[in-house]
Amino acid sequence: MTSGMLVPRRRRGGLGGTAAVPGSTATTGVLDWVSPPISELVAEIPAASEREWLRSAHGVIRSRIRPVYALNDLQPASTSVRRGRGSCSQRLAVLEAVARGRGIRTRVEGLAVDGRFWYPRFGRLRPLVPARVILAWPEFRVEGRWLAVGELFETAAPGAFTNAGAETLFDAIGRTGVAWGGDCADGVCDLSGWVVERLGYFDHRDELFAQQGQTLCWTARTIGEPVLSYRSA
Repeated sequence: MTSGMLVPRRRRGGLGGTAAVPGSTATTGVLDWVSPPISELVAEIPAASEREWLRSAHGVIRSRIRPVYALNDLQPASTSVRRGRGSCSQRLAVLEAVARGRGIRTRVEGLAVDGRFWYPRFGRLRPLVPARVILAWPEFRVEGRWLAVGELFETAAPGAFTNAGAETLFDAIGRTGVAWGGDCADGVCDLSGWVVERLGYFDHRDELFAQQGQTLCWTARTIGEPVLSYRSA
């Protein structure tokens, strides 16, 4: 596993809330939907029911924002749109931001995921992958219930997401189910075995990372970001 020098030395303890966390449509440092890049993106997505609209938004983001290995989980969504590239975490943040701009409440479940889940992507760089990766998994208040991002699409193409090859986690959402809670009818989309710890629910991802810290420390992000933020995932 990665050297301890690359991860934050101290995290603020505690867990998030329960599934009763209400979420919101408020703008935040990351989910800056009032910014021109996000508000313009919201206006481009055709009118539809909330769930169909989110599916369309996912497709637009997938086509417009190139997947890269960026490291900053607190990058404003508007920056990802403006640059046209972003990590899975950053692309998910864009989806949350446009949802809030559409008036759809969002929240996230905080997950600590086993770093080995990302091994297939890093080859010789596996020793640099942290033992735990903090993941903000979005949920949207649609049709009177909370819908996790991995449930947006009802179709499930053959083959589970393996985190190997060209397909990213964000892209896989549109092809097959992705769930971290073991709640898959056929088990194909179940990734719960990779979850090391469930960190609770948060009104927004800014709150999660403020409490738990980002996966890598500031020094590691500062050194790695200029290179990895351009490397295609």
